[in-house]
Amino acid sequence: MMERKSSGIKYFAVLIGFLRDRQGFLEEIRQGIRLPNKIISLLVCSSLFLAAYGGIIGAYHSWMQALSSAIKLPALYLITLLVCIPTLFFANIIFGSKRTFAQHLALVLTAVSITSVLLFSFAPITLFFLITTNNYQFLILLNVFIFALTGFIGISSLYQATNIVLEQDDEGTKTRQKIVRFWLFLYAFVGSQLGWTLRPFFGTPDSVFQLFREREGNFYLSVIKSLSYLFGFR
Repeated sequence: MMERKSSGIKYFAVLIGFLRDRQGFLEEIRQGIRLPNKIISLLVCSSLFLAAYGGIIGAYHSWMQALSSAIKLPALYLITLLVCIPTLFFANIIFGSKRTFAQHLALVLTAVSITSVLLFSFAPITLFFLITTNNYQFLILLNVFIFALTGFIGISSLYQATNIVLEQDDEGTKTRQKIVRFWLFLYAFVGSQLGWTLRPFFGTPDSVFQLFREREGNFYLSVIKSLSYLFGFR
């Protein structure tokens, strides 16, 4: 039991170290220092933060939805990462990058970790509105905003991190920068669609618990529909 607690503390120590000194942390990734420890720590910590936020938003419906969302929200981010990271790795390799797959994985996990920490920091605000309002459409749009904001910050941090971790001193630099920009767009697009596939995360009020819903429409149409409902254009 003591060993498990010690391991948990070490995982969070790595995350805190990253948040306090991102420049130094990314420099270590560039040099390939303790990559397995970094990858496992960021993976564990980000999963726990995402699970906590998922449980909070799922509690709006029921304890079963809370449990389901606590599992599905980390799955959303990690499956998106697994689907998209081969594209980033092989495209960079083709255009001259010498960085390993582990370095690419650690690099992307830094962005997931920043996103998860920011989401966790928004948890009290989300919980406050869950307790004080029953407006389902408002809660949906509030969380779309929170996810969009935290995702944007995470993606921006990843783009900045690539300037440290990936090579910047040869003729392939500009090409790899374009690859990263394209990949970030791909990552966001895949993530939003996967989130739509894994829904519900909240659960519609007065409905029975559903692990998944039928595939219909898409994420963007749903946001437009929620806006129309909230402002009375229905």
